[in-house]
Amino acid sequence: MKRAGAVLILTAAILTACGTKGDHDNMNMNHSGHGDQAQPSASHAHGGHDGAAAIAAADVTAKWTIAGGQPAQAKQDTLIRVELAHDGQPIEQFDLNHEEKQHMIIVSKDLSYFHHIHPAYKGKGAFEVTNVFPAGGDYKLIADFVPTGGSAMNKMTWVHVEGDPAATVPIEPDAELTQVVDGKRITLAFDKLAAKEELMLTYTITDDKTQEPITDLQPYLGAVGHVVILTEDAEQYLHVHPMEEKASGPKAEFMTTFPKSGIYKIWGQFKHKDTVFTVPFVVRVP
Repeated sequence: MKRAGAVLILTAAILTACGTKGDHDNMNMNHSGHGDQAQPSASHAHGGHDGAAAIAAADVTAKWTIAGGQPAQAKQDTLIRVELAHDGQPIEQFDLNHEEKQHMIIVSKDLSYFHHIHPAYKGKGAFEVTNVFPAGGDYKLIADFVPTGGSAMNKMTWVHVEGDPAATVPIEPDAELTQVVDGKRITLAFDKLAAKEELMLTYTITDDKTQEPITDLQPYLGAVGHVVILTEDAEQYLHVHPMEEKASGPKAEFMTTFPKSGIYKIWGQFKHKDTVFTVPFVVRVP
């Protein structure tokens, strides 16, 4: 079914997650989102009284405009605009969240396409960024931000892009949790793998040729690495940040909790020799 890229209005928010065009990343904790419904992050609050945020996620709305209200086209620069309001009034101020006022994650429906970008703030609650969608089809957009006086939160929407679709890539669990990316061998390990239990994700990064540990990872948006996790239907979202932000390898550790059993895709993002690299894995959580 085709959907015009006209204005999309969302009225719900989620727990939280983003570079400029071409970058990938965000914050020092775990944020989770459930579909298009959301609550403020329990682990991070800004402002409010007695620890309660003055701006509640449930009272924040997002108005999305894609391609100026025209159908979005694949392989073309497409302007994405999101306007954020609280109780009907534009949110004027946003806290820096890992060096940015907003992070945005864009994924294709089959999760084969992943882009982590940072929209520019235009004032009066509006953010804009240009993205080139690689093929026709449905994409999920996730805007992650911290309004001043509120807690970390995000908004999601689906957008349909016109054009020839790409071949669908099955979302299947990896037999081995090791990838080679940009000459680096990255292994992901869990201390345990179970739903609704806090667990540790450990990335170990070595040089693929020499097998020597890489110990000079660079800070990426203020941390050694960032991890984005989505359920296979892209309806539940986690953005996880390292336990030790100033670590430099070869290990990077992250704590998170998978909200339910099922298949998840995990993207780890790191920086080495001035280049950001993204490592995808697919796991089945019992």
